[in-house]
Amino acid sequence: MLKAGIVGLPNVGKSTLFNALVANAQAQAANFPFCTIEPNVGCVSVPDERLQLLSELSKSKELIPTRIEFVDIAGLVQGASKGEGLGNKFLANIREVDAIVHVVRCFEDQDVIHVSGSVDPARDAEVINLELGLADLTQLEKRRERLKKQIRNNKEAQLEDKILSKIQLELEKGGAARNIKLNPDEERIVKPLGFLTSKAIIYAANLNEDDLATGNKYSDQVARFAEHEGAEVVHISAQVESELVELSDLERLDYLSGLGVSEGGLTCLIKATYHLLGLRTYFTTGEKETRAWTIKSGMTAPQAAGVIHTDFERGFIRAQTIGCEKLLEAGSLVEARTMGLLRSEGKEYIVNEGDVMEFLFNV
Repeated sequence: MLKAGIVGLPNVGKSTLFNALVANAQAQAANFPFCTIEPNVGCVSVPDERLQLLSELSKSKELIPTRIEFVDIAGLVQGASKGEGLGNKFLANIREVDAIVHVVRCFEDQDVIHVSGSVDPARDAEVINLELGLADLTQLEKRRERLKKQIRNNKEAQLEDKILSKIQLELEKGGAARNIKLNPDEERIVKPLGFLTSKAIIYAANLNEDDLATGNKYSDQVARFAEHEGAEVVHISAQVESELVELSDLERLDYLSGLGVSEGGLTCLIKATYHLLGLRTYFTTGEKETRAWTIKSGMTAPQAAGVIHTDFERGFIRAQTIGCEKLLEAGSLVEARTMGLLRSEGKEYIVNEGDVMEFLFNV
């Protein structure tokens, strides 16, 4: 399951956002630093209207969406890389996620204490990124020290040290490990180190409801900061999200429309995460169930089958495939087959977004 970690300074709205995203999560959202000591974990369904339409078409008994796991990680502070503010524990939690959702406070509220005394999104983002970079640098230097004993007669160690040298130069000038372009073999070598700054990052500009649609001077700062890093940005209001939880679908749409937005922050966040990580969705459908599956962009049909079960990939023969939209237009799989819309795809087929697939395989 895809895992995204929600990070940021204390009191920027992380836990309020987390509670809203997972609806029934029990994370505290108290107005003091470190109210979240252990990382809270919650799973949310990825909203996709195509799933419901396919389920109705197939008269499925069960509908199973794909899911994202959100981890609410306690607030980082300056000095976290050296253990300040329980930093070592928090940084270890970040190592376990696929993507980082960096919540940045973009609202003023005298009743909500800011750990640095004032609202300054660019400064706040730099604090977090600096601590992540320093933690990576410390780990990298320790690893290079250990490699010294192996370099003379070990080509693998020589290659690893060369890669780490490039990453170290980037970190020392305030950059991130993700900025260093690596080929698949190089990525395999450094992956076990789990560099924090190699994680995909999304900046969530946490706004009050009045600024959600248009943004404000603070979210503009975040946009400029993210653009410089080549990162994704979403506008989100943790307070609005917490209020949406209590509303019906129709009330939710009316409320969002009144704020000048068409969809909630959860949908925006999931779309940004999928885009950033290069993820795609394909479907399987039938009377028993209609289900969404998440794959990486560029996966072949056997690899996509392997997401369901490794036996499917090993014994793959071919896949019956049709685009979701074409299937819905046809009205049924039987009609789609009669119209010649179903395709038989082999091992080299690259799965498209929204494909509906049935796999044939040997056990």
